[in-house]
Amino acid sequence: MSQTNSKPKPKVVIAGASGFIGQAVAAALSHDFELIGLSRSGVLQSPHFAEVRRADLFSLKDAESGLAGADYGVYLVHSMLPSAALVQGHFADLDLLCADNFARAAAKVGMKQIVYLGGLHPRGDRLSRHLHSRVEVALALANTNVAVTHLRAGLILGANGSSFQILRRLVHRLPMMLCPSWTSTRMQPVALDDVVAAVGTLLGDATAFDRTYDLGAPEVVTYRQLLLRTAAAMGVQRRCLPVPLFSPRLSRLWVSLTTGAPKSLVAPLVESLKHEMIADPDKLWVNPSPTSIDEALRQALTEPVTRQPRAFIGTRKGAPTVRSVQRMTLPKARDAAWALEAYIKWLPRALSGLLTVKLSDDDQVHFRLFGFGPPLLVLQPLRHRSDNSRQVLRVIGGLLAKETCRGRLEFRQVPDENTLIAAIHEYEPTLPWWLYRLTQAQFHRWVMSRFARYLKHVGRHQM
Repeated sequence: MSQTNSKPKPKVVIAGASGFIGQAVAAALSHDFELIGLSRSGVLQSPHFAEVRRADLFSLKDAESGLAGADYGVYLVHSMLPSAALVQGHFADLDLLCADNFARAAAKVGMKQIVYLGGLHPRGDRLSRHLHSRVEVALALANTNVAVTHLRAGLILGANGSSFQILRRLVHRLPMMLCPSWTSTRMQPVALDDVVAAVGTLLGDATAFDRTYDLGAPEVVTYRQLLLRTAAAMGVQRRCLPVPLFSPRLSRLWVSLTTGAPKSLVAPLVESLKHEMIADPDKLWVNPSPTSIDEALRQALTEPVTRQPRAFIGTRKGAPTVRSVQRMTLPKARDAAWALEAYIKWLPRALSGLLTVKLSDDDQVHFRLFGFGPPLLVLQPLRHRSDNSRQVLRVIGGLLAKETCRGRLEFRQVPDENTLIAAIHEYEPTLPWWLYRLTQAQFHRWVMSRFARYLKHVGRHQM
């Protein structure tokens, strides 16, 4: 059959395309699908993408343009890396915001399926914040009419993965390894090749729509056994010294100092090590040719490390922008539109008239000191981008803010209708950066925490 008469390939968007899993998935899917890679920078060093689209998933508008025309999506995003020069907010709230944008955009463009790679779900345990965030992302992605296939995995053994690099560096740099109590926790890692195989098999498979599959190697080990097996695969001898009283805080410090991984990456991972990360037999994806742990380690150790994991690098240099994301609880039967109106009315009262907030005749929101002089901040409501569940205002100037095309304030409800996310995105202050961080940034965080308490107060008085 000639190329002109051949059936066009389905289009697949990969979010998290620059990561080691995204790169491996792209290499496996490129023969059967037309791949679109999403990148915040708009650049991907890979020959497997037919198109690379610049998209910041903190922006719903970017997500909509990034997903346009796609039949399927692969969601591999995890917001443990700084997305601005200053980030205020917990990584779980950042993750939730990105997932909500991706889900909304997928529904708008008519996507058929999202394949999401999350974490294993320990039975009967109160989840760590990291693992709870993975579950929350899955719920956010499934909050529309787009089918979701949820893949759950523990530690993925791949040469360029952050978790594997931590494991490898611990073994390489420590002839005598301190083994806290969590190293006796059972776990079930999985080979990168097996993760890629699962994505390739289940993508586009209607029988996998709205189903959950666990991924894992054929055997279960403890973290201590995995360390020793890694040492054997590296051809070195290592000994473990049990230190049962080693606290999680000391563990974080020990792992960070030894491996060079930033504390922001290590902390949530160490917090999750108390859980047994074992695949649920009832949800286990049946891999026709599973990779053993020893073989997965051999492959990961012989595969070239093409770059230092991005999570080890930290914030990239650029404009001194701010992202501030706070989670709040809405009173019952209230929405984001109500929250914005409540905020505008509450702020002058809460600050005893220090700031006034007025809506001008030209539909701009002006913040002034004591109601006089030039505005400190000017916001323009974006009516065409807002609805009752999401209110967006663009930062267009004022004494304290530069006018940019992307700076914005947002109030939005997420899948749990009582959850509100209040966020500032890509804000550029006019104050010197050091002065802004010491003054205005702290003031904003304090104000938002006060507003969160106010919403709780309103909610309690509804009862």
